Amino acid sequence: MNLKEIKQRIQSVKNTQKITSAMKLVSAAKLRRSQGAIDGMLPYSRKIDEFLALSLNNTASANIPLTAEREVKKVIIVAVASDTGLCGTFNANIVRKAKERTEYYISTDVEVEIIAIGRKMYDSMKKHGFMVHESAMKNVKTLEYMPVNAVATTLMQRFLSGEADRVELVFTHSLSASRLQPVYEQLLPVLLSQETDLEQQHATEFIIEPSREELLVSLLPKVVSLHLYTSLLDSAVAEHSARMIAMQAATENANDLIAELTLEYNKGRQQAITNEILDIVSGTANS
Repeated sequence: MNLKEIKQRIQSVKNTQKITSAMKLVSAAKLRRSQGAIDGMLPYSRKIDEFLALSLNNTASANIPLTAEREVKKVIIVAVASDTGLCGTFNANIVRKAKERTEYYISTDVEVEIIAIGRKMYDSMKKHGFMVHESAMKNVKTLEYMPVNAVATTLMQRFLSGEADRVELVFTHSLSASRLQPVYEQLLPVLLSQETDLEQQHATEFIIEPSREELLVSLLPKVVSLHLYTSLLDSAVAEHSARMIAMQAATENANDLIAELTLEYNKGRQQAITNEILDIVSGTANS
């Protein structure tokens, strides 16, 4: 590689470094926004879970359609990935998890339908030959509740009509900025928590009108929508964390590559100067 090519490559790496550095900043900003959204949802979510656990944990679920357990003949898996790449192993890991859950059900003779949220999930599962439907949420990155609620409503209608016997979520849970874990959770039928703090349970008594069952019928659809929305927010946090880390690593690698190329350029330049001096000295001696 001559000096001109090395110089051009250094400039090319510097241009790429500017892009990766800018993408890191953008991902950091989106991460703060997503984290703020999920932090704002947590108190509301915890209060609903606490209320359900303290006042409704002993309610018989036989008359509550969204909690009805039945023989599983068809499962809908809502699998969440990203629309774009450049986020390390984020997409590969969650696609692998979705593929594992799908193959598990297929091995037990259960029909599986996949609703893909995110272009990467749709393309990957389609490539593996699974039955995949693209979600009505074309852009889940907006972090808006109403599109999520519409999808959750459709899923509940399909469950209540018997079109699906179980609905699961497969998404990436963000344990911390650097620890991401692909997980699956059951969305439908709703699992009512049976674990409560006995002292707190006896200390808190709610008078519910008209009845616990009717309250659950009204409240549980909101809980399902909230669960789906929180999971998507969690996945968005994980995606932006993964992309920020990947762009940071790419920027650091660009620094190392620039240093190596600069050293190679300097060595080549020194060698060229040495050769010129030798030519001058040799020409002088011959004359």
